[in-house]
Amino acid sequence: MPKILIVGGGYAGFYTAWKLEKHLRKGEAEVTIVDPLPYMTYQPFLPEVAAGEIEARHVVVGLRRHLKKTRVVVAKVTGINHATRTATITPEVGEPWTETYDQIVVTAGAVSRTFPIPGIAENAIGLKTIEEAVAIRDRILTNFDRAANLPAGPERDRLLTVVVVGGGFAGIEVFAETRALASSLLKLYPQLRFEDTHFHLIEAMGRIMPEVSLKTSEWVLKDLAKRGANVHLDTQVTGAVDGNVELSTGEVIPTDLIIWTAGVMANPTVVRGGDLPVEERGRIRTRADLRVGTPDEAVEGAWAAGDVAAVPDLTGAGVGGYCVPNAQHAVRQAKLLAKNLVAVMRGEVPREYIHKNLGAVAGLGLYNGVFQSGKIALKGFIAWVAHRGYHGLAMPSWERKWRVIGDWWHNFWLNRDNVSLQTVQNPRYVFEEFAARPRPAVAEAPAEPAAKKAPAKKAAAKEPAETTAR
Repeated sequence: MPKILIVGGGYAGFYTAWKLEKHLRKGEAEVTIVDPLPYMTYQPFLPEVAAGEIEARHVVVGLRRHLKKTRVVVAKVTGINHATRTATITPEVGEPWTETYDQIVVTAGAVSRTFPIPGIAENAIGLKTIEEAVAIRDRILTNFDRAANLPAGPERDRLLTVVVVGGGFAGIEVFAETRALASSLLKLYPQLRFEDTHFHLIEAMGRIMPEVSLKTSEWVLKDLAKRGANVHLDTQVTGAVDGNVELSTGEVIPTDLIIWTAGVMANPTVVRGGDLPVEERGRIRTRADLRVGTPDEAVEGAWAAGDVAAVPDLTGAGVGGYCVPNAQHAVRQAKLLAKNLVAVMRGEVPREYIHKNLGAVAGLGLYNGVFQSGKIALKGFIAWVAHRGYHGLAMPSWERKWRVIGDWWHNFWLNRDNVSLQTVQNPRYVFEEFAARPRPAVAEAPAEPAAKKAPAKKAAAKEPAETTAR
């Protein structure tokens, strides 16, 4: 039976496996998916998780639950030798092993792209995983609790300051959502005022959200300004040592939370650890039919899709001639890849991927959003409804859809559940504090020689008599 190996369980990997289960006949192929995590994360919902609007577990899709016919391996692919059709699988526990395959699908996704700025690696946090979104939410909630016990001053200002680096869609959404979260918390903390909270967005370009028109991006800037946001355009971060964000303008912003959303790059572990062709930006060179290779020649048995792949954009709208790395392309590429892979296995001709961008939609906090499709732009409440409607329907499986919709429904009536669970990161702290421990052993006195013990006993015997005589 032919073996299909899928590297990565994100959008593209999950949808490829999901669709292969529908298109493959019984016994036609054996499918294996490998990812370090046992779930797919629906990343467009991460800003809402960071703002406490959606329960964290509801925006992830369990691979084992939804892939009934696929072998799921929780591990990393650390090497691909396509010349021998083998891949090195490295689990967290145990020894690495070699996996053979007939067809390989590389959908390892992307990771946060950072620069060698002092302090960023040590102090910043990204927004690519569910764990990061939860950590951002809990940090904000915990910092409000800590700040409420402090008098006005530099330390309280630092706890109530949030800095977001990057003015793309991810940066703007998490910036607006966390700003809305902070504003909603103030009614619970009478010690704090709106003026005590400080939100800064740092963008190196002269505008935000290049995916929308300039007019729409300017409206977003004005809307953020009304809510007390500080946006620094044409500004770069030059340092972040000890949480002091240094800007190219000379300004220094002390903060306890730095969120980095300034770009992504293809997963370097998979790209550099293999022998598949790579283009100048570090992505796997991919044809329009989603086979690895060039327009003139395909690499037999190798496929790629999603953020890790440089897929030509045949509509002509892509940056540099390639599809931009977003969920919209990743999902659609995966669906076509599954069909094309099955077609090639059956001796049929694969189709080329062509998809015109439907537009861009972003949530800017409760009841506020922005939508752009061509020259059509929606703003405010109607755009917010479009945002939730689109992503609610795009969430894979009805089981996941209902969980997310349920969160929205409950929050509409009951408001956000603003409780920090930051101590989950150290769950044994109470047990360790009160757990009984063995007493330290008492060192025994060294034994004396027998010759010296006798006089000591005599002296001890005489001492009471002498004392009585006195």
